[in-house]
Amino acid sequence: MFYWFFTVALLASFLVVIYIYNYYNRRQTIKKNLEKIRSKWGRPVNTRRNFKLIGAYLNAGDEPFKVSTATAEDLDLNEIFDYIDRTNSKPGKQYLYKKLFTPETSFERLLKFDKKVEALNMPRPDQESIELELSKLSSGDAYYLAELFLKRHDYLLGGLISFYTRISGIAIIGLIISLFIVPTQVCFVVLIALLAGNIALHYGTKNKISSYARSLPQLIILHSVARKLLKKLHFEQDELVKSSLNNLSGLNRSLNLVSFESKLAGNPENLSYAVYKFIKLLFLLEPLMFITSVKRVNKYRGDIEVIFNYVAEIDTLISIQSFRAGLTHYSKPVFYTENLQMDLVDMYHPLIYNCVPNSIRTRTDEGVLITGSNMSGKTTFIRSIAINALLAQTIFTTCTKEYKAPLLKIQTSIRTADNLGENKSYFQAEALSILNIINQAGGDEPVKSLVIIDEIFRGTNTIERIAAAKSVLTYLTDNKNFVFVSTHDLELAELLDNDYAVYSFEETVNDTRLVFDYKMKTGVLKNKNGIAILETIGYPESVVEDAYIVSEELKRKYLL
Repeated sequence: MFYWFFTVALLASFLVVIYIYNYYNRRQTIKKNLEKIRSKWGRPVNTRRNFKLIGAYLNAGDEPFKVSTATAEDLDLNEIFDYIDRTNSKPGKQYLYKKLFTPETSFERLLKFDKKVEALNMPRPDQESIELELSKLSSGDAYYLAELFLKRHDYLLGGLISFYTRISGIAIIGLIISLFIVPTQVCFVVLIALLAGNIALHYGTKNKISSYARSLPQLIILHSVARKLLKKLHFEQDELVKSSLNNLSGLNRSLNLVSFESKLAGNPENLSYAVYKFIKLLFLLEPLMFITSVKRVNKYRGDIEVIFNYVAEIDTLISIQSFRAGLTHYSKPVFYTENLQMDLVDMYHPLIYNCVPNSIRTRTDEGVLITGSNMSGKTTFIRSIAINALLAQTIFTTCTKEYKAPLLKIQTSIRTADNLGENKSYFQAEALSILNIINQAGGDEPVKSLVIIDEIFRGTNTIERIAAAKSVLTYLTDNKNFVFVSTHDLELAELLDNDYAVYSFEETVNDTRLVFDYKMKTGVLKNKNGIAILETIGYPESVVEDAYIVSEELKRKYLL
């Protein structure tokens, strides 16, 4: 009798200690999350991001207007995402990433999205309470939630393994009880054998069902977070979300094993979670969770997607508000439907600290040729145009004081490299890149292109480069596209005549130093600074002088 009383008292004391520890730990976690939420408002979050997992939601589908890999690299889109991303959940990261890479071609959808952003323009304490809810999905396991609805799931465990998984836990509990009542050596040996077998089976099936073991506990958290957000916010799709939540209630009942884990997974540092992980290993709870859930997950894939998008979008909306709050200035885009014109006022690059803003006005029948000295800012300027067009058509926010343009297809050729594996020269790779632009910028395209090209055809000789560039650029404007091209070839300006407006970025020399103001001027570049740069960084005086002499001779030769 005393033995049983002592055992019960010890167990009760252990549970009380765990409860007190977990309560304190939970309060500390909330406090820490709240401090983190407050510290990142209006600021970029400097942290390492797993782009393979973040991009899984984007890459699972075939999006027709997805930004090409080449354009994403040209615009440093991962770095742009790093700067914008202030989300609190892993689904929020995946949703924002997908949005940034898939520009809209519907003005109505963009307006509807912005109305949702504005709907969350509430006092910060109210926003913080929403962000705290969203932070419950900050575990890396939440990256795998999208897999639950992105594909149909196969039954991965055989019939014999499934049967053993279902009965082994009951057998172990029965053996433990029998050892308390009538201890026998046989029961002990069988118990040890079962536990050893379960450990082996746990690790043997782990690779097959690892994503489910990660995502199913997070599904319960997602369900809970969505229910709480519905009480705090009101959007058009609320009825659809409520219906999906109710449909998933049946799935939740089949996830009783997961339900307990989901509560612990919200704070994986607590003691209960460590104890549960050990019990899960011994009782094959992960394979059992998969067996009892996989059929229902297939049945409710559509409902899981609805709830995922609902929660992830809310996280994205708050992240965009934080992004706007931290900008020097920003504007919401105005989209022309018939006027084929682009007006950008005080535009800047979001990743460049204290970036000097510039303005431009152009039309589809008049391209823009940007000449400029090395390091003067011409490439940054044309890249900024593409970035702002993308931000306008994704998050309805631009780094300008005014952005007016049609909805556009964004095409770039900025970073081109040779490919030894495919036996392509630099010029061939560049020519193929520009051919791809031409093929998508014909006169019959329903959406006109914004074409950004840096140093067109730099990989070949001067005469053929200028001839080919002139022909390509004329073709692009003839087909009513917005074209921005940077070049060192001043001869292009004369050949293109009235088809292109010409601007330049220049510098002044100050005590052997080059001083850039990064302001765009009208007209062709008057000075070139290549040799001046050699001088400022310490090239021998004889080399610099000889370079200047040869330069003057070449100017006289080719300008005559």
